[in-house]
Amino acid sequence: MKTNKRNNNNGGKPESKPIHFEFTSPIAESVALAGSFNDWNPIASHMIALGQGRWAKDLALPPGDYEYRLVVDGQWTLDPLAAENVTNPFGGLNSVCKVGNGG
Repeated sequence: MKTNKRNNNNGGKPESKPIHFEFTSPIAESVALAGSFNDWNPIASHMIALGQGRWAKDLALPPGDYEYRLVVDGQWTLDPLAAENVTNPFGGLNSVCKVGNGG
């Protein structure tokens, strides 16, 4: 039986939402996500190779705005599919993922 997560006692924390990330690079050997959702740890969220240069990762994140970058073969880069980028404290840009409250 499917339960409604909104009825669960989660200590008042917002319900996490599934977020899908994708990246395509025919020459990449490893791709990871590093951002405010994982303390900018470049080895915490490895993307899965799907074949033909496609990489993907699903994360469950509570509502909010998250800055992140892709780490492709050790090189930090913007997500070309991100709808928004913001300036970071190092003079570069971070990609932004917005997780809404809607159900």
